[in-house]
Amino acid sequence: MTTHDIVERLKSKFNTDAILVVNEKTAQPIIQIPANLLLDICQFLHEDELLYFDFMACLTGIDNGPEKGSMEVIYHLTSIPYQRNLTLKVILPRQIDGQPPSISSLSSIWKTADWHEREAFDLIGISFENHPDLRRILLPKDWEGHPLRKDYEEQDSYHGIKVKY
Repeated sequence: MTTHDIVERLKSKFNTDAILVVNEKTAQPIIQIPANLLLDICQFLHEDELLYFDFMACLTGIDNGPEKGSMEVIYHLTSIPYQRNLTLKVILPRQIDGQPPSISSLSSIWKTADWHEREAFDLIGISFENHPDLRRILLPKDWEGHPLRKDYEEQDSYHGIKVKY
């Protein structure tokens, strides 16, 4: 099954043209999907017996900066039995009514999403709705800000320890 076939199957199932092929020529084709359909699309990709993406290998959060006003979440999926890879891309506004971006957690579909989502929350500041344990994973719980944001301002010190060098 080609990327085009997968996209057409998704468009038909979810009755939308908002699913776009971003890049079909790489080893892991990229499909952009709407944030509000993420959970349903991923559930379908996991359960459909013609697709069966049974493994989420990686999740990456990207801050495009205040100028662009958006963030991205990239999901790398694998169907081990079909030896097929797929990359999903979701674009989120950087802030919604003054709040950080939020998207559905996929930890109910793929257990590997749990720690990947925590890392994106910790370093970029993206919230994952219905995550079972959304808290910092790399930084102390009282750390201020999210260091991989383009507008992050580094603290001078943390509990008396010099941070800036």
